[in-house]
Amino acid sequence: MINSVGDAVRKHTKGLLALLFSSALTVTAGASSAIAATPAAAATAVRGLEIGVPAYVWPGDPMLAGLQSATPAASIVILNPGNGDTAFTPAWQAQADTLRAGTTAAGGHTRVIGYVHTDSGTRPLADVKASIDNYLKTADGKLHVDGIFFDVVSRDCGAGNSTRDYYYALRQYVQTTMNGIDPAAQDLVVDNPGTAIADCYLGSGHRTADTFVTYEGSYADYTGSGWLGGNVFNLTAGYYSGASFDPDGTSFWHLVHGVPDGPRMQTALDTAFARGAGYAYATGDTLPNPWDTAPSWGFSAETAHAATIG
Repeated sequence: MINSVGDAVRKHTKGLLALLFSSALTVTAGASSAIAATPAAAATAVRGLEIGVPAYVWPGDPMLAGLQSATPAASIVILNPGNGDTAFTPAWQAQADTLRAGTTAAGGHTRVIGYVHTDSGTRPLADVKASIDNYLKTADGKLHVDGIFFDVVSRDCGAGNSTRDYYYALRQYVQTTMNGIDPAAQDLVVDNPGTAIADCYLGSGHRTADTFVTYEGSYADYTGSGWLGGNVFNLTAGYYSGASFDPDGTSFWHLVHGVPDGPRMQTALDTAFARGAGYAYATGDTLPNPWDTAPSWGFSAETAHAATIG
């Protein structure tokens, strides 16, 4: 069990590095045949770029105060109480409710999602569901979050699509649980492999998430050789944009740390949109926890620039 925000990020970083140094195309034969070998024609996104922020800090932290005052507000904020293994207390709930009152550039409200680790699909489902319940099953019987952010996600399908099915079961659990509490709630599920995801995860009838983080890494890598060439891949097609799985422009999210300054923040966001991301975040913060400090240029500069893209 991981009990600190810092440990949570170090755990994610270790998992992500293992993924990035694995074979570039390790999808099973079953997965590659499940998706058409040649991607369908790209769908046209109907929206621009929005900002989604991992905020791996405790309630009341200055970073969260900055997010609360941002104009426009961020579209998504991830809260992380000890990887989801720590109780989502009234203090956390109040923090989430405050953030959810923010108004985005698109006129909606900020969606808050809770962090849960999955150990690349090896963590027992019962344990993952217990972490989900920390966020969704509160003492007052109300929803204080809009969904779940699954971290340390395997990018590969697994034998017979077993790993994909693990994540599909988790998505179904989030949907069923939230619907039982509030049938009007619109759930948001995000999977974070931190790199291009096998397209078996996006296939009709077993899509494992609404949105996938398909880049998490440094600005130097993002603008250099660290970008693999697409948001999704399979054995036949290799890496490709994934636009055929993304009719409304919300399927992909890029997280970029170590950004030197405000002008290059704008470059990172422009690049994210050009690469098919509907959500992005750029920060000057660095490892071991690049998600615990507001960027020096401020959140409003970032959300305002994103609103001009698309």
